[in-house]
Amino acid sequence: MTGKGGVEDQAGGTYGSSEATAGWQRSGAARAQILAPLTERMLDLAGVGVGHRVLDVAAGTGEQTLAAARRVGPTGAVLATDIAPKMLAVAAEAAAQAGLRNLETRVRDACDLDLEPESFDAAISRLALMLIPERARALTGIYRTLKPGKKFAALVLATADECPFIALPMRIAGRRAGTPEAPFGDPGMFALGDPAILAAVFRGAGFREVTVEVSRVQRRFPSLAIAMQNVRDVLPEISQLLMHATDDERADVWAEIEGALRQFENANEFMVPMSYLIGAGTK
Repeated sequence: MTGKGGVEDQAGGTYGSSEATAGWQRSGAARAQILAPLTERMLDLAGVGVGHRVLDVAAGTGEQTLAAARRVGPTGAVLATDIAPKMLAVAAEAAAQAGLRNLETRVRDACDLDLEPESFDAAISRLALMLIPERARALTGIYRTLKPGKKFAALVLATADECPFIALPMRIAGRRAGTPEAPFGDPGMFALGDPAILAAVFRGAGFREVTVEVSRVQRRFPSLAIAMQNVRDVLPEISQLLMHATDDERADVWAEIEGALRQFENANEFMVPMSYLIGAGTK
């Protein structure tokens, strides 16, 4: 969910399309409201500091990349990698508009980074690690790029039960598409939602001093209608699941999703609980 970084599947297809990129841009303000504090904590756990060279894996449109670039300052540098060129183009444009000249983008599959070993002071990945196929290979590559003693930190979604804003729409779309388990496999949105699983992934790649933090927050929108637009913008997987449905069938699925989410609407706003994990480890 790509940062969500771009999703490293289907040659970047799900999150690499123009439609997905546009939706991710539209949802930027709402996403920043909830993810900005978590992003800063991820940067803290990765040990990102002034003058550092930072790798952002599956960076997507790069909100977290810009945050890292601001933190390292003009004497530092950040490399944003992603398999989706359109997502990286948005990140590069945002960096230019912000006057950040210490940010570089490079199209790379997370499983084949092809970067100089021991050349980064920190590595990060926001809302993407759970979606990467051949995850062990990707983590091995990230580990290789880090200098000894340096850290990698990743923000991921918690379990489906702890993320109803995403899980309910995905569950409904999967069931109606005839593939009810598809959204909940591995790789998948919730594949690393158990802290023990996330920690094991880090340790399996050789990281030590592994920690996992749980953050529980409330996602707020002014109305259910605005929340529904956000769902459409941040979950292009639903369109993929329904690609063979008729227009009427798709409309019926979206109506069911709206009905399921209505439970989180009150007189003043739409509010739904969400949980995230931040894993970190040292090389």
